[in-house]
Amino acid sequence: MEFLIGLTGEDFVLVASDSTAGRSVVVMNEAYDKTFKLGDKVMMACSGDPGDSVQFAEFVAKNVELYRIKNGYSMTPNAAANYTRHQLAQSLRSSTPYTVNMLIGGYDEYDGPSLYYLDYLASLQKLPFGAHGYGSYFTFSILDRYYKKGMSKAEALKVLSLCLDEVKKRFIINLPSFNIKFIDKDGIHETSLQDIQAS
Repeated sequence: MEFLIGLTGEDFVLVASDSTAGRSVVVMNEAYDKTFKLGDKVMMACSGDPGDSVQFAEFVAKNVELYRIKNGYSMTPNAAANYTRHQLAQSLRSSTPYTVNMLIGGYDEYDGPSLYYLDYLASLQKLPFGAHGYGSYFTFSILDRYYKKGMSKAEALKVLSLCLDEVKKRFIINLPSFNIKFIDKDGIHETSLQDIQAS
């Protein structure tokens, strides 16, 4: 019952994930961060089986950091997305596949902002916006209608607010809180729903 959403703007990527950790009909934690840092300007949001998503995300994050230490520079968002896809594809062909869906967002000084959609079957696609989970059933129509290329941060926050309001109103499961992060040329920044409502 998880929900991830991301969209690219003029010079940033906005990624949000619900912060509920649950099992069956029990909510175990309402302040769980489903995002993982892959560099100063690259971030991955994961959903899926809780054990798989944490283990796979930490494996990728540590190997991306090892790459930075060995080579002296970080992976670009494109390189991190393709590395992650390769690891997921290898696990899919092994006896222990991971059931993980991801959004990988980042900023590169040459290519600008980018968002990658990666599912548990290791299909990778660069998109202007994307979503995973049941919440995507309610939000793709809003993103199709209101998303426009080169949006400002204020415009992106308004579109995100529309999406989150729709999920809270229409989805049978309560998702009360979200982790919302911007990735731009200055790094990864966290914001909140209160900041959205104030703007």
